[in-house]
Amino acid sequence: MDPKKLLEGYDPENLTIAALGGHSALEVCFGAKKQGIKTCVVAKRGREKTYSDFLKFNPETKTGCVDEVILVDEFSDIIKPEVQKQLREMNALFVHSRYFWVYFDDFAKVENEFNVPILGTRELLRLEERDQQPNQYDVLAAAGIRSPQIFKDSEDINCLTLTKINNATRTYERENFYASTPMEWGTKVREKKAAGKIDDAGIKKAVIEECILGAQVNFNFFFSPLSNRLELLGTDIRRQTNLDGFLRLPTEEQLQLAQRGQHPSFIETGHIAATVKESLLENAYEAGVKFIETCKKFNSRGMIGPFALQGAIDTDGKREELVVFDVSFRIPGGPGIAATPYSSYLFGRSVSIGERIAMEVNAAQASGKLEEVVS
Repeated sequence: MDPKKLLEGYDPENLTIAALGGHSALEVCFGAKKQGIKTCVVAKRGREKTYSDFLKFNPETKTGCVDEVILVDEFSDIIKPEVQKQLREMNALFVHSRYFWVYFDDFAKVENEFNVPILGTRELLRLEERDQQPNQYDVLAAAGIRSPQIFKDSEDINCLTLTKINNATRTYERENFYASTPMEWGTKVREKKAAGKIDDAGIKKAVIEECILGAQVNFNFFFSPLSNRLELLGTDIRRQTNLDGFLRLPTEEQLQLAQRGQHPSFIETGHIAATVKESLLENAYEAGVKFIETCKKFNSRGMIGPFALQGAIDTDGKREELVVFDVSFRIPGGPGIAATPYSSYLFGRSVSIGERIAMEVNAAQASGKLEEVVS
C-alpha cells in the first residue's frame, strides 16, 4: 500500500499507537506512553480486562498505559470497515505482531484491505510462514546467514532433527518434536496424530530441521530508516510449555515419561532475558546487516523497525557461529529484553522495543517523514 495515501486525512500532531490485544500490546502501549503518544488496544471480548480494567490509563494517578480499547468479537474483525474507521479517526499507527497475522488465513487481506498505516513492512510478514514461497529460509540463504539443514523427506534423516509443525487445534502454536531416524520420526507422527495433537494438514506443511545443540539466543534488532542505523536492543531466550519442565527433570524421569507417551511440547509461554559474551556481538551485528540488505531484494522498502534473528551459537570446537532457525519480521514477543544492557550501550539508558518504536514515530513526525516508517 502507498504510505502517503494511507496517511491522508491524518493529523500528525495527534497520533495514536495501536496494537492487537495480545503478544506485545502492553509493551507497545508502555513505550508509547513513555514518549507521550496516545495508545489503543483492539481486544477480543472475554479477554479484554487486562487492557480495559487492570492496566487502563488513569489520568488522576498516572498509572496504566492503555488509553482506549476497541472491543471485537473475533480478532479477525479488525479488518471490518467499522473497526478500521475507529482506528483512522484516532490517527492510529498500528504495530503488527505475529499475534495479529495468524488470525488471517489470507495474508492478502491484511496487505490489501487493512487501510490503517502499519509501523513496519507489512509485505514481509508472510515470509515468516514456512509454507510460503519465498520464505524466511530463502532470505537467510540469500543473505549468507547459516541456518539448519532442511530434510525434505523423513527418510533422509541422518542426525538429530527438530520437526516444526503446527498444533492441530491451536494452529498458531507449535507441536514440535525431536527424531534421530526415519523410524523414530514415523513413530512420533503416529503418536501425536492419534492423540489429536497434529493432523494431516500440519504434517503436510511440517519442516524437518537439523537440531542445533548450541546455546539458544534471540537477537532483537531495530532498523531505523530515518537514521539508516541497525540497533541491537536486547537478547533473550524462549520459555516453552512443557519443554522447560522436561529439562528440569533427571534423565531417568524423562525416559520414564517418554515410555508413557509423554513428550515435550513447544507452546510459547514467555521469554527470559539473557546476555551473550561480548566477542559474539560482531557476529550478530554482521548477520543483522546482511539481513537488512537482503530484505531489500524481497521488498523494495526493505526492513522497517523491529525484527529478530532467533537461533543458537554452534561450535566446532575451534570457532563459534550463529545459526538462525527463526526470523521475526516484526516486533518480537519478549519485553524482558529491556533488562539486558545492549540498548544502554547505545542510548545511555535502557530502551525497550515499545519505546524505541515510539521514538521513531516522534522523530518521523517531527521531520515530516511518517511515510518512511509505515506501510
